[in-house]
Amino acid sequence: MDKARNAVGLDGGLLGGLVTGAAEGGAGRAKRDCGDFDIRIARDGSWHYKNSPIGRKELVCLFASVLRRDADGAYVLETPVERGVIAVEDAPFIAVELFWRNDGGHQVLSFRTNLDEMVTADAQHPIRIQLDPISREPRPYVMVRPGLEARINRAVFYELVALAEAESLDGRQVLGVWSQGVFFPIDDVPQHELAAE
Repeated sequence: MDKARNAVGLDGGLLGGLVTGAAEGGAGRAKRDCGDFDIRIARDGSWHYKNSPIGRKELVCLFASVLRRDADGAYVLETPVERGVIAVEDAPFIAVELFWRNDGGHQVLSFRTNLDEMVTADAQHPIRIQLDPISREPRPYVMVRPGLEARINRAVFYELVALAEAESLDGRQVLGVWSQGVFFPIDDVPQHELAAE
């Protein structure tokens, strides 16, 4: 563990808190607010400490396991003994692979994140599409844990689009995908397709 600690220069800080918290359970100790940990998750999903990449996936997964989102939207790493804020450029995770299966006639869509966490789209883990108001370029996301989303990468999004079907929603025709009996809109059906019908 010393080697891992020195790899990112977090001696006595967050990594020490993870080790101490795991060993002692954090019982009976006041949680220390460490302010800003100077950790950033880049748009591509890579983690950086003081602008240097954290190259060890095991270490990133350890930090990700204590990642939370506050009610004010701040991202924090929180151990049983301490907490501190980190910066996230877009979403803390990237969905890099899509798995499709049929479960008793119902489509089930599951995603693997860049940190090998699996999440199945359902009512608690919705897919949402944020459209650029000018270009209408989609930015798709899936909820991994409360307040923590994975941005769906372009290749996986194309797979989703290939599975999309038209449904009527609030009086308009939309394209979307089903998973676990829940419909997730992707975009409006293009007007020329409606006219062709």
